[in-house]
Amino acid sequence: MKIEAVDFYYLSIPQVLDVGDGSQDALLVRVRAGDYEGWGECEASPLVSMASWNCPMSHSACKPVSASVLGQKLDDVDDLHRVNRLVRAQSLDLLQADHTLSGVDIALWDLLARAKGAPVFRLLGYQKSFPKLAYASQLFGDDPSITFQRACDVRKAGFRAAKFGWGPYGLGTSQEDADQVEAAREGLGQDGILLVDVGTVWYEDVARAEQRIATLKKCRVGWLEEPFVSGAFKAYHRLAQLAPEVPMAGGEGCHTVHQAINMIDYAGLGYIQIDTGRVGGITSAKQVADYADAKGVRFVNHTFTTHLALSASLQPYAGLEKHDICEYPFAPSSLGRDFTTTKLLPDSQGWVNVPSLPGLGVVPDTAALKPYLQEVEILVGGKTVFRSSTFDPMGGSAPSTGALL
Repeated sequence: MKIEAVDFYYLSIPQVLDVGDGSQDALLVRVRAGDYEGWGECEASPLVSMASWNCPMSHSACKPVSASVLGQKLDDVDDLHRVNRLVRAQSLDLLQADHTLSGVDIALWDLLARAKGAPVFRLLGYQKSFPKLAYASQLFGDDPSITFQRACDVRKAGFRAAKFGWGPYGLGTSQEDADQVEAAREGLGQDGILLVDVGTVWYEDVARAEQRIATLKKCRVGWLEEPFVSGAFKAYHRLAQLAPEVPMAGGEGCHTVHQAINMIDYAGLGYIQIDTGRVGGITSAKQVADYADAKGVRFVNHTFTTHLALSASLQPYAGLEKHDICEYPFAPSSLGRDFTTTKLLPDSQGWVNVPSLPGLGVVPDTAALKPYLQEVEILVGGKTVFRSSTFDPMGGSAPSTGALL
């Protein structure tokens, strides 16, 4: 097979709000080779990623991502790794390439696994998959009473674990933050697993983070996620030493395998959190999962958006039994809810099973996505270099114009 076409679909709710909710828009990717198609999703700004697919070449290491993908052979897993490396080499100076590559790589794994009649995790070398305990991921409320109610809703929905993050947490006083965490603990119950996400708001200020540790210990918080930016290894490591009872978690900002490896080696993490839609796709996420397993750091997916992204994020560590918790998009936007025909629902004990159908085991609901589809055209020097595809009634797309024209 050869990669014949790559289509991009910019999807968005009518009004995107200034909140930490990545499910408000999406960039859906479709690849076609022979009689097969595959779907992926980039966790990135859709328009910027579309531009990185189509931009004119600046020099030999700053080519559009399309130059390394279209026309490439796709017959086995080695081809996937080869294409991944080629994009990295030929788009070295194109910083958005990592995000764009991620969605394309996911779609290529989906396509190849469908062609082989196997789930993606089998192509990754796993003989079986293990269920993951879903933690309901959502934002802190504007005040503790809202957080308390959201935690109650999580518990009523049958989740045994929940993560609260962003919102006002970390922006005010330590007492205000304590009130938020205590509200979450009360609503979730004493037996629930409570996780906290700071969203990097302290940058590298260890002293501010340390002021919150007493409450985190009191409320038995299972991890403190992204207290600092991804590259602040010394700050992470110092806080990990000061508060060993509260494991550090981070890594969603890593765009390459080596960034993630450095986080594992130097940041003192208990958990490495990788977004398959950012790090370079399933290819890169699997490398990080293997490294984390060898180093005794627990691998966790980062997924706040759709069930297509959720399935893709579970595949790289599906066969690692001890890495047994996963982020679950509990309250996404209407776009996130409508995204796929199949939903990966937790069982009665809160466990999510990795799909066993060929490919990712989920497909976009193109009929439901039509109202969210945004028309995009890119012109350079008066010439159209990109025009977005449209869904046809059968769930495919119009003839691809997702390459340089």
